[in-house]
Amino acid sequence: QVQLVESGGGLVHTGESLTISCAASESIKNYNMAWYRQFDAPGRQRLFVAAITKDGGTNYEEYLKDRFTISKDNTRNTVYLHMTGLKPEDTAVYYCKAKSTPAGEFEYWGQGTQVTVSS
Repeated sequence: QVQLVESGGGLVHTGESLTISCAASESIKNYNMAWYRQFDAPGRQRLFVAAITKDGGTNYEEYLKDRFTISKDNTRNTVYLHMTGLKPEDTAVYYCKAKSTPAGEFEYWGQGTQVTVSS
């Protein structure tokens, strides 16, 4: 079972940049990785932010693709989300997910890291 630990969240001001990390307990070479976020409201679902396949292909939520960049370092078993031009509406808990390949039968989530953007 893969354990995922997010880090790097914190308080930033509008317009600033922040990179958050997701460290896996084992190799991510055979996992498709993704970032989701959850806003602070009752019943809110985790919303897709970005994904990177085991082969390095990327996919983004359309309205975030100009400001957010997902990347990974297989040698460090770590996935990153670089966020620029942050806005108060980006305030959320950001979660990392690993999905096994090729069938995707296993999914693992981290505990999340809080990103707060002040106006």
